[in-house]
Amino acid sequence: MKAAVRSQYGLPEVLTIEEIERPVAGDNEILVKVFATTVNRTDCANLTGKPYVVRIFTGITAPVKRIPGTDFAGEIVEVGKNVSDFRSGDRVFGFDDNGLSSMAEFTSIPVKKAITKIPEGISFEEAVASAEGAHYAINFINKVKLRAGEKALVNGGTGAIGSALIQLLKFFGLKVVATGPTGQLDKLKDLGVERLIDYKIDDFVQDNEKFDYVFDAVGKSDFGKCKRLLVDDGIYISSELGPYSQNPFLAITTTFSEGKKVRFPLPQNTTASLKLICGLLKSGDFRPLIDRSFDLQDVKEAFSYVMTGQKIGNVILRVKD
Repeated sequence: MKAAVRSQYGLPEVLTIEEIERPVAGDNEILVKVFATTVNRTDCANLTGKPYVVRIFTGITAPVKRIPGTDFAGEIVEVGKNVSDFRSGDRVFGFDDNGLSSMAEFTSIPVKKAITKIPEGISFEEAVASAEGAHYAINFINKVKLRAGEKALVNGGTGAIGSALIQLLKFFGLKVVATGPTGQLDKLKDLGVERLIDYKIDDFVQDNEKFDYVFDAVGKSDFGKCKRLLVDDGIYISSELGPYSQNPFLAITTTFSEGKKVRFPLPQNTTASLKLICGLLKSGDFRPLIDRSFDLQDVKEAFSYVMTGQKIGNVILRVKD
């Protein structure tokens, strides 16, 4: 089979497309013909080994898994003898931020991983684009108790996390203001945003409106700057550690103080995230935002594009037509 492979951490140049042996399904695994995966922020961290903390999970000096890829959508072609919940022919998708070796024509996956069947009427590309960003967005809202009618500001609304977060907040009845770049604001309007802030023109931290939540889905601000935007008991959550890695510490210290607080969205329970997003895909309350698609042979270009930080929503890597 064809696969994207690498033997060291680095920029996209370390990737090559090679013919390697096709895996088989172990007793507790499924073998999936991969139709699509995404190139996402988690993939970029796993490729470069930065921030260095990711190497605790992916390999200290070199990547443990030669084939990158953290999510997939495809069709099961073989099931292990101990597998009872899936059958050959099932359309499935899944995600694991430590890697699933899914940038290949086939991948074998333990069924204990976060895997679920793709809802009827949802394409492989739509399914895989509903995994990574949506999982992280769900872990934002899991850290708070949302109430209908509350107001939230989402910084980075056109990203994979931000666009998923907007839809989740709208589903739970919140009023949403979001930032985005010139030329892409209509996409946010289509997601139901009440008010748009063009970050190329206006600095959102200078906004005069007060919010119950400020969600920084791109991690490009900090609590100190955003504090003025929050109501007295408002909550700030960022997708990143913060410029001085202060967010986890602030999440602890502000828990025991009065007033505005920080929460840190340590991602967990991917299976629950996929279950929730499947329900929303079925009901039509969620549709992933997709930027563009690349073929597997163009994996270097796909990573290079994502690393510019200019992607809108999700970037698809097509493995099988």
